Amino acid sequence: MAKNANKPADSSQVEGKFALGKENYKLLLVGFGIIILGFILMAGGGSKDPNVFDPRIFSFRRITLAPIVVLGGFVFEIYAIMKKPKHKS
Repeated sequence: MAKNANKPADSSQVEGKFALGKENYKLLLVGFGIIILGFILMAGGGSKDPNVFDPRIFSFRRITLAPIVVLGGFVFEIYAIMKKPKHKS
């Protein structure tokens, strides 16, 4: 029977290692912050009285800017995941 090619020869070398580098995790946190900022920009604009229309819900900030910021945050997250860590020599 053939050995499993996916199993490392010495499992003690694999323990304690993360999938990404320290810099990648920092970039992931920055991207998460950008996404949260976009959702904060989207919030608000509602009326306390349901019979009164508040046109602020259709402002540039909520309709255009906030979705662009959220989308930019997701693109930044993809970059943070794909970035190769720098190896110290």
